Amino acid sequence: MADATVRIPEEARDRLTAIAAAEGLSLRAYLARLAESPLTSAERAERAEKARMALKKWNGYAPTAAEQQDVDGELDRRLAQVTGR
Repeated sequence: MADATVRIPEEARDRLTAIAAAEGLSLRAYLARLAESPLTSAERAERAEKARMALKKWNGYAPTAAEQQDVDGELDRRLAQVTGR
């Protein structure tokens, strides 16, 4: 595997190095592992669709887009109330 150079602020490098060391990893190994963990937006959408299909199969729940928007709005309202935003 070829190496690459990434320019970041020294403080960021030092923080990442400390995090890696705390996990018993080199900075290189930590960054390689970190790069594998986030999902792309397409991967997140695929997982969400699989979850919706499993929920529908399990209990028949299949909200319309409007119902989903209402539920999302209610969740946002409650989160804002709790966090004081």
